[in-house]
Amino acid sequence: MILDKELITYKIKNFNDLSIDEFYEIAKVRYEVFVCEQVITCENDFDDKDKEAYHLLVCYKDKLIGYCRILKAGVSYDAPSIGRVLILKEYRGSGIAKEMMKKAMDFIFYKLEENEIKLSAQLYVRNLYEALGFEAVSDIYEEAGIDHIKMHYIK
Repeated sequence: MILDKELITYKIKNFNDLSIDEFYEIAKVRYEVFVCEQVITCENDFDDKDKEAYHLLVCYKDKLIGYCRILKAGVSYDAPSIGRVLILKEYRGSGIAKEMMKKAMDFIFYKLEENEIKLSAQLYVRNLYEALGFEAVSDIYEEAGIDHIKMHYIK
């Protein structure tokens, strides 16, 4: 799909600044990707970390098409982390994921003033993270029935 880059917006908000509509749309896309598409039903997507997270929303023509959450050091790892990374299926392959990750990384480096990031990547998107400078720091392991690998980035 070819997207008009002028119509893509990125915004980062903490939990308390999300509107009810924004939170509903986040829940909807997370359900669509993680439950309907990837059939992750063995763990609760709502783990109380959302309340401590920054939420990066990617919209195209006012439709939420991409999302990730940014967690401060100490919430999931000893360093800040990025998780719940998703792009709706029909928008994949357009470079949005890479751009979204760059914005999340810049937020961690320049707003949170941190110099490293950790994440747990689904193995099939490992190349995306490696292209951004992340390095694998674990063996492959299974989480929620999907192969993952821990990755680390140091600025």
